[in-house]
Amino acid sequence: MTHTSTTAPKPWLLLFVAIAAIWGSSFLFMRVAAAEFGALPTACLRMGIGALVMLPLLAWRGLLGQMMTNWKPILLISLFTSAIPFACFAFAVLHITTGLSAILNATSPMFAALVAWLWLGQRLTAGRVVGIVIGFLGVVLLAGAQAALKGDAIGLSVLSVLACLLAALCYGASGNVVKERMPHLHPWVIAGGTMLGATLWLAVPSALAWPTATPSHQAWGAIVVAGVACSAVAFMLYFELMQRVDMIRTSSVTYLITVFALLYGVLFLDERITLWMLFCGTVVLVGTALATGLIYKPQRGLTAKE
Repeated sequence: MTHTSTTAPKPWLLLFVAIAAIWGSSFLFMRVAAAEFGALPTACLRMGIGALVMLPLLAWRGLLGQMMTNWKPILLISLFTSAIPFACFAFAVLHITTGLSAILNATSPMFAALVAWLWLGQRLTAGRVVGIVIGFLGVVLLAGAQAALKGDAIGLSVLSVLACLLAALCYGASGNVVKERMPHLHPWVIAGGTMLGATLWLAVPSALAWPTATPSHQAWGAIVVAGVACSAVAFMLYFELMQRVDMIRTSSVTYLITVFALLYGVLFLDERITLWMLFCGTVVLVGTALATGLIYKPQRGLTAKE
């Protein structure tokens, strides 16, 4: 006699955890690479390697024509989906912990909700407004903790927090643009095209900022893993998840990414997680979850488009 287990994990849940584990490690690999390459070359190489992986796959799927036809909007949006954010995070992980960078990265869905309200006219429920306020309060507390650190590092620490927030804002804004203006494009076209576009945007600044000392094999290994696994593979898995579950559940992977990033930082970089960071991080994550509607059911009639 056979029966179906009700406790077996859902297929999408394994995909969800895999994406979070891979993307969570990107902060670790960026720290290792950026320490020798610098921020701009790290971002450029990561995107370039990811594009080299994606382009043959696009050719195999017969999607290169779609990318070439839409190269202008893809090139423009790549500045905000990839070039600026990856450069910001590569800079930030040099001056603040990878765990804190990941916590700030988790504000992206909150910025997406805010941009959708201000730009697209989507109504915000009372719960989402409260979530945005709580999320920003958590960010201010985190930034204040960074400013209270050590002498000469104060300016760079605060600047790194601002860089992470700029990256999160770019993610939130560009996500709305892609959803509203590019629904006809295949997700792989957007992923591969924006990686290639970001490489072009960053090529000249990266050449000017190229390190004088030859980077080690360890740094090259980190950047290759970041480009192949944390960019190309992770994007493909993410879009596969997007096809299986709703957008709120998909975007919530950002929270689990934070957990993995904190864990990797402690295990491999000897980073210290303070109780204050955990408290502020929890405030940020709760606020973001409220702002995106993940833990709040909006009342009927209060929202326009969800």
